[in-house]
Amino acid sequence: MDIELQQKVVLVTGSSRGIGSAIAKGFAEQGATVVINYVKSKERAEQLASELMEQYDVDTFTVRGDVTIASDVKAMTEAIIAEFSTVDIVVNNALHAYTFDPDGRKLAWELEWDDYQRQIDGSLKATYNVCKYVIPIMKEKRSGRIINMVSNLVYRPVVPYHDYNTAKGAVLAFSQNLAVDIGAFGVTVNCVAPGLVYPTDASRTTKEEVKEIIKSQTPLHRIAKPKDVVGSVLFFASNWSTFITGQCMVVDGGFVMK
Repeated sequence: MDIELQQKVVLVTGSSRGIGSAIAKGFAEQGATVVINYVKSKERAEQLASELMEQYDVDTFTVRGDVTIASDVKAMTEAIIAEFSTVDIVVNNALHAYTFDPDGRKLAWELEWDDYQRQIDGSLKATYNVCKYVIPIMKEKRSGRIINMVSNLVYRPVVPYHDYNTAKGAVLAFSQNLAVDIGAFGVTVNCVAPGLVYPTDASRTTKEEVKEIIKSQTPLHRIAKPKDVVGSVLFFASNWSTFITGQCMVVDGGFVMK
């Protein structure tokens, strides 16, 4: 059975670098039309778009938009529709900058609500905003795929990054509730929960001893690379997962088993 992603219009938020960039490349390899969303990294987004067009002969489109701002998302969606007339698949990957530093993190009693709010805005509000504007498009054509990126720390907070983990947990709950309402329109909503992924901007400061601890507790005995996350996203986006919704796939080499 073919994965059938050729010429599907795919929006990947926060895709100018890191995991998002790897996901965008994965879709391009399958012949999809890739929309690369960015906030500040215009040059990187445009460079990635050029590389994908040249390497895979696919249509690409770069669009600026802060997904935590509803008006930005509205304008971004309108620009995509003007260019391609539809959106078939959305990957909510963007997040507020976060440093995964077990020693430098704030402890539970040191956090302010503003710390939580920033991460909730970056994860839950951003995902909500994008879904709000793409769901009417998907409902009308009675098909669509929404894939939301969360974290294996939702299931095993081996390092309690309270604000980040709480926000990602909220995205998981949001996704499962959303799946119930829009399933009747042929739209699926699923989550991918990576473990530590290296190298990315967020993991750049992760200490070697932390990585070694994670490796020692991971059956596959290594840290994920950005490309390791791609297959699960493509699976949920493809016709292979037609009857799967409201689910979360953990991609961490077996560090979490559920």
